[in-house]
Amino acid sequence: MKAATIVFFFASTLLTSAVAEEVPGISIAEMESMIESKEAIILDVNGSKYFAKGHLPGAIDFRANEGDLHAVLGDDKEQLIVVYCGSPSCEAYLAAAAAAQQLGYTNVKHLPAGISGWIAAGKPTDISKE
Repeated sequence: MKAATIVFFFASTLLTSAVAEEVPGISIAEMESMIESKEAIILDVNGSKYFAKGHLPGAIDFRANEGDLHAVLGDDKEQLIVVYCGSPSCEAYLAAAAAAQQLGYTNVKHLPAGISGWIAAGKPTDISKE
């Protein structure tokens, strides 16, 4: 059983590493423009608890929707999808990027600054109403 767990860990690490190299980053200014023009689907990968406390305007809670991600992303496989997590050192965005790419979406990008960089830049956040 331990050997299978180790093999799975290394296989998932390799997949995540491959995805990381294929997800181009965008700047806060570019993200702001995409939000204003509503040209991107934005996936927050910080978890539902943190999503409820504050997220980029128009973002979707990836963790709450990952079971039926296609329904959230739609049928246009070229649709711009931007994923982000907590900070520049966070790699949680890789899960959302990989999930979208595995569904065939080809235009996936990443906001490296994350929510912390967005807030530090003085940009607005939305708060979920419960």
